[in-house]
Amino acid sequence: MKKGCEGFSFLELIVTLFLVSLVAAIVLPSFAGFGERKLKSEAREVASIMRFVHDSAVSRKESYWIKFDLGHNLIAWKSPEGEKMRRFQNMTSLSTQSTGTVSRGEVTIIIDPPGLKEDISVHMGMKDDNMIITLNHLSGKVRIKEEG
Repeated sequence: MKKGCEGFSFLELIVTLFLVSLVAAIVLPSFAGFGERKLKSEAREVASIMRFVHDSAVSRKESYWIKFDLGHNLIAWKSPEGEKMRRFQNMTSLSTQSTGTVSRGEVTIIIDPPGLKEDISVHMGMKDDNMIITLNHLSGKVRIKEEG
């Protein structure tokens, strides 16, 4: 009785390598901008929090606050739903007219019913990509600016 040779033929290996490389060529480019998309997503979320707290204070005629903990990359805020907290991996600093640029420690911003008294800018960055989220104290609008 002759024993058959077990294993893959050369043609089967070539076809398998072709299929694996085809799948890799389709899937891998989508991972190339993953970090940049995460930075943009975090910037939009920070902008949303800032706008929400500001609009809530003005519309409900109550004072709310946003606390930026730059040492732990945390943003905590008080809103009509209560107190919440969220970690943002790419937060680097915060700027206001009264404090200047702060990159360590905690900064608490009180938002009164008439609105803010000064603009707030949150700086976020990752390698060469930087974003600045600015809340305008006069209009209450939030703007995201890309740098890098």
